Amino acid sequence: MTTETLEQEQNLEKFQQNLSRVEELSQRLIAAMTNRKPLGTSLQAPDHEIYTQAVQGYWQTWMQNPARVIEHQFAYWQDTMKHLVEAQQALASGQLKAPDNPGPSDKRFSNPLWDTHPYFNFIKQQYLINSRALEQAVEGIEDMDPKEKRRLTYFARQIVDMMAPTNFMTTNPDVLQKAIETEGESLVKGLENLISDLEANNGELVVKLADEDAFRIGENIATAKGEVVYRNRLMEIIQYSPTTEKVKETPIILFPPWINKFYILDLRESNSFIRWVVDQGYTLFVVSWVNPDHDLSDVGLDTYIEEGFLTAVEEVKAITRQKRVNAIGYCIAGTTLSLTLALLKKRGDNSIKSATFFTTLTDFSDQGEFTPFLQDDFIDGIEEEVEKTGVLRSFIMARTFSFLRSNDLIYRPAIQNYMMGETPPAFDLLYWNGDGSNLPARMAVQYLRELCQSNAFAEEGIELMGETLSIKDVDVPLMSIACETDHIAAAADCYRGVSLMGSKDRTFVLSESGHIAGIVNPPSKNKYGHYINDEFDGSFEDWKSKAEHHAASWWPVWEKWISKRSGKWVAAREPGDKDHPSLGPAPGTYVLAKAREVEP
Repeated sequence: MTTETLEQEQNLEKFQQNLSRVEELSQRLIAAMTNRKPLGTSLQAPDHEIYTQAVQGYWQTWMQNPARVIEHQFAYWQDTMKHLVEAQQALASGQLKAPDNPGPSDKRFSNPLWDTHPYFNFIKQQYLINSRALEQAVEGIEDMDPKEKRRLTYFARQIVDMMAPTNFMTTNPDVLQKAIETEGESLVKGLENLISDLEANNGELVVKLADEDAFRIGENIATAKGEVVYRNRLMEIIQYSPTTEKVKETPIILFPPWINKFYILDLRESNSFIRWVVDQGYTLFVVSWVNPDHDLSDVGLDTYIEEGFLTAVEEVKAITRQKRVNAIGYCIAGTTLSLTLALLKKRGDNSIKSATFFTTLTDFSDQGEFTPFLQDDFIDGIEEEVEKTGVLRSFIMARTFSFLRSNDLIYRPAIQNYMMGETPPAFDLLYWNGDGSNLPARMAVQYLRELCQSNAFAEEGIELMGETLSIKDVDVPLMSIACETDHIAAAADCYRGVSLMGSKDRTFVLSESGHIAGIVNPPSKNKYGHYINDEFDGSFEDWKSKAEHHAASWWPVWEKWISKRSGKWVAAREPGDKDHPSLGPAPGTYVLAKAREVEP
C-alpha cells in the first residue's frame, strides 16, 4: 500500500467518523429544539398589514406612474439577461473563468473565488442584481405612510441580508474550502457550536460573539479596586478606592444602563473610564443593577427612580457627608436621570449639582432605526411576552439590537461559528455585549409605551410618582456626550432632547465613533476625536457645521468641566463608613448573574 493510498484511507476514515458524530449531535439538536419556548408570532415578524400596504402602494405607483415601474423592471431583466448571456458565452468558449468585470465589491465577498471562479461569481452578481431590484422596488412605492415605508425598507433589507449566498454552505467558498481541508471536521465543530448555543438559551438561537471561557469578571475584566457599600433589591453601590492623596469634595455617582452590565466602563486598565476618573482625583460611586427575574415584574420606572437613583443619591451624600453630588447617566440610565432631575425640580430638591449624559435619548419624536420595533404590533407582542414571563428576556433585546447590524452581529459570526467551526474570538467588548440583563415587565412596557411611542416626557409630560414630569424641568448644569455613528442613540436625537431642557448651562460634545467606542475612548489610545461648539443654538446640523474638531478624546474636556463643579480638594476617602461597612469587594455580586440563569 502506497503512502498516498494510506493517507486517502485515513482521510476517508476520519470523514466517516465525523459523519457518525453528526448523527449523535442530531439527537442533541432535536432535544434542544424540543425544549424551546417559542416567542409570540408578533415578535418574529411584522404584522401582515405592512405587506398589504406595500402591495397597495406599489399598485398605486403602477397606476399613477407606470413608466417608473416599467423602468425598474426593465433594468432588472436587462441586468439579469446580460449576466446570464455573459456566463453562457464563457461556458461556450470552453474557458471556465469569471468575466473581466467581477462586479461591485462587498466585504462579505472577500474570498478571491467570488471574483475569479465562474460559479461563485455568477451567484454573487445575481444576488447583487436581485438585491438592487428589491431595494428599488421598495424605494419606488408612493402613497405609503412614511413610518410604514421606513419599516418596509428595514424588513426588505433584512430579507436581502438573510438571502446572501455567504449564508449558505453550498454557495460559500470559505465554508466549502475549510470543510474539504478538515475532512468535514469544521462542519462537525460548527454543529457542536450551534447546539451548545441553543442549549444555553432554552432553544433560542443567540449567536455567541465572544469566547465566554476567556473572561472572568473580577479577575481579568472589571478589576478596579473598590467595595460594595450598599445593596437593595435593585442595585449594589460600589465605591472605588482612591488613588490620589486628595480628592474633589463633591462625589460622582455613575448610573450605567441596566440593559447591560456596568463593567463596559472597566474592561481593562488601559481603557477603564472608572479607573481614569478615580486617577483624576474624584470619589466615584458606580451603581451595579440587579439582573431581574419574574419576582421583580412589578418594578417600573418610578421604582428605578425611588429605589435606585434617589436612594443612591441619599446614601452617597451620607457616606461622603456632602449635601450635593454630581451624576452621570449612560443611555437608558441617562433618560431616567433626566426624569429624576425633573422630579427633584418639582420637589425643590437640589441634591444633584450637575448632570452628564452619555448617549442619552430624551426626545423620541424621531424613532430612527428603531422605528420597525416601536409600532403597536411589535410592542403588543412584548406585552404578551412579559405578561407570561414577568420580564423582557435579555435575548429579545440583544436580537433586536443585533438585527440593526445583522451582517456584522448575526450572519458573519454565525458563518464562522456554525459553518466553519471556529471558536468565537476572545474579545472583551463582545463578551460584555453578550452579557445582557433582563428588564422588569412593567418597566419595559412603560418605557416603550410612554417614552418611546408617546414621547410624553418631551411633549405633554409623563405622570410619575404623583407629578407631571417635563423635559423643561431639567435645569441643572449639564454636559451631553453623543457619538457620531451611534445607531442606538443618534447624535441628532440626543442634541434635540438637550435643546428642550430648561438648563441655561448646557454643553454638547460629539465624539467620533459609535455607542460604545465613542464613550470608551481613553486619551492614551489617541484613537477617536470629538467636536465641540460652545454655542448651543439652532439645529444639530447648524451646531455641527460650526463645531471645532479636536483629534483627541473628550474625557479631559469633561474632566475640566466637572472639576469646576466639584468644589475644593479634601483628603481622599476610603470606601464606606461605620454605617456603610463593606459588603464585599468590587465588582460585587449582582454583576455576576447571567440573564439566562435568572429567566423564568
